Amino acid sequence: MVSRPAPASTALPPMTAEDAPPGFDAFGRAVLEDVRDAVFLQDADGVLRWANPAARTLTGGAEPRLHAIAETATSGASPQAGGSATRTPGKTLVGHVEVAGNRRPARVRALPGGWHAWTVPAEDVPQRHVGDFLAEAGPRLAAARGRHGTARVIAELASSALAETVFVLLPTTRGRWEWWSCERPSAHGHGRIRRVPAQVAPVLAATFAATGKPRPAPVPAPEVATLPSIVADRFAGHAEVAVVSLGPNSGAGVTGVLLLGRKADPEFGAEQVRAVVEFAKAAGTALANAQRYARQEEATRGLETTLRPVDPPELDGARFETWYEPAAGVLAVGGDFFDVLAHDDGSAFLVLGDICGKGAEAAALTGRVRHALTALAMVERDGRTLLRLLNELLIAGGSSRFATLVLGTARPSDGGVGLTLASGGHPAPLIVRRGGVVEEVTVPGTLVGISPQARFAEAEVRLERGDVCLLYTDGITEARNRHDQTELFGDDRLRAVLATAAGQPAREVVRRLRQAVRDWLGSSAHDDIAVLAIECSD
Repeated sequence: MVSRPAPASTALPPMTAEDAPPGFDAFGRAVLEDVRDAVFLQDADGVLRWANPAARTLTGGAEPRLHAIAETATSGASPQAGGSATRTPGKTLVGHVEVAGNRRPARVRALPGGWHAWTVPAEDVPQRHVGDFLAEAGPRLAAARGRHGTARVIAELASSALAETVFVLLPTTRGRWEWWSCERPSAHGHGRIRRVPAQVAPVLAATFAATGKPRPAPVPAPEVATLPSIVADRFAGHAEVAVVSLGPNSGAGVTGVLLLGRKADPEFGAEQVRAVVEFAKAAGTALANAQRYARQEEATRGLETTLRPVDPPELDGARFETWYEPAAGVLAVGGDFFDVLAHDDGSAFLVLGDICGKGAEAAALTGRVRHALTALAMVERDGRTLLRLLNELLIAGGSSRFATLVLGTARPSDGGVGLTLASGGHPAPLIVRRGGVVEEVTVPGTLVGISPQARFAEAEVRLERGDVCLLYTDGITEARNRHDQTELFGDDRLRAVLATAAGQPAREVVRRLRQAVRDWLGSSAHDDIAVLAIECSD
């Protein structure tokens, strides 16, 4: 007799009254759930229908093969391996259960209706080693993300080895606990419940307040009953309910507990307590890391919100279009930036710059420069003076970094836009004339933040309807070719792309440039990129 797998899948479906063996009721099933022996039930057609927790542990999710060898009583037919015969209910055969090529001796008992119960004695079921369990759990805990994901993984891992029913309880707002549960084989739950006062749940309260090495403590049945029903009901019928702290020490930043409900004997035998303690320590560390990363993520997002350029304002007679793409990194901001600040007289202060370097340090200096220019532009309109004051500020601040900038004023008038631009060592602005010519605005100037003797110049240009002025950082011209990293996008290619967009709105000019640069880069890394286009829209 050789078993066939259950037809739906390799997972064993729950049995209903209709497809269970004759006389197999809820009581009988509950009894088999708690025994240490691995028990498999096979129907009259040789299909494996059910396995108790010990049997599921034995198979580890693999499909078992059941092989009968011989009948222990002489009154019945003696089947050959792989054969079949009529057997009297109650008679016992011997055989083996094969899992992934490994065979375990089994007793095979004939049941009414042609069913058979296959039992692998507990002493023949290999006991898991604590070290193996912790080695399996470690990578999954480390890979978990966020408070929710980590708590869910903790519950799932604990239910796979430490207990049949597991609850993770963590304090949350408004006097409540947030909980995550897992019951074998893999039924997950999540929600919030009211906290139970320490007076009625002293063991739980003491565990929440515990510091130092986690120590599992049994929770008396009356205390379990005081918990909200969604928790208490799940522990009904368990042989033992224990609780252990998830805080490995007082500085871990975690206050939480693990509730473990067991129906059968401990899976790790005499090593069960060590398994629980070591897992609780690892789980507490994982939760502490998750919460620490969450705080860092929140701070990072807050910093990005502060430093990331905002969309330019509306201006009568002029339109602005931008492209901002920082280099890949932890922060979604970098050393390139732009700002457009509207004045009450209908004009606007504009600036585009590049702080030396990239990443968090460059982003921090970018914030200082932007804030300084915003304040200075409220009292000073002359671009050369603004650059001189910023140069003095950076030198006085002691930073080893420098900046390149182009800034000035856009003033719509008489159907056009007048631009007054000053530069501090920045790539020259380009004007895409409606007729197809691409002009360079020559504005000499030295790097900002290098020398007290820095000198800056200013230039004035005028945009007519359909003209676009492009301010950009060297992330454009220094973009490296996806096939040959020594080949740069360059000034000539930039001008050629802009020429094809002559007469188009600023949005289309920037779109074509963005597409050309991305096609050039492919999946290659790139420096920070910032583009500010000014269009005369009258």
